Amino acid sequence: MTIDELRARADVRKQTCAQIKKMIVSRLDLPIEPEWISDDQPLFGRGLELDSLDVLELYVAIEAEFGVALYDSDMSVFGSVSRLADSVNPALRTAPAAVA
Repeated sequence: MTIDELRARADVRKQTCAQIKKMIVSRLDLPIEPEWISDDQPLFGRGLELDSLDVLELYVAIEAEFGVALYDSDMSVFGSVSRLADSVNPALRTAPAAVA
């Protein structure tokens, strides 16, 4: 993978994370700005303190916005915004080629 490909991939990740943050704040009616959420901040517990009803709302929102159906057997995708980005954006799901 070239440096330009890495930069392009980083830009895609940044845009996807920003879109997810806006979706979370909007759909869950959180009283915060999307920019206050870091990419690796936990969504549960001491992070955003989401609960099971919030996750249900996010399932619906992700499918509507990204066209991706997440399965409830893999709750680890809701660990952080970064993990969600990896799951919902096809460009981020493919592993980078090994660097020689």
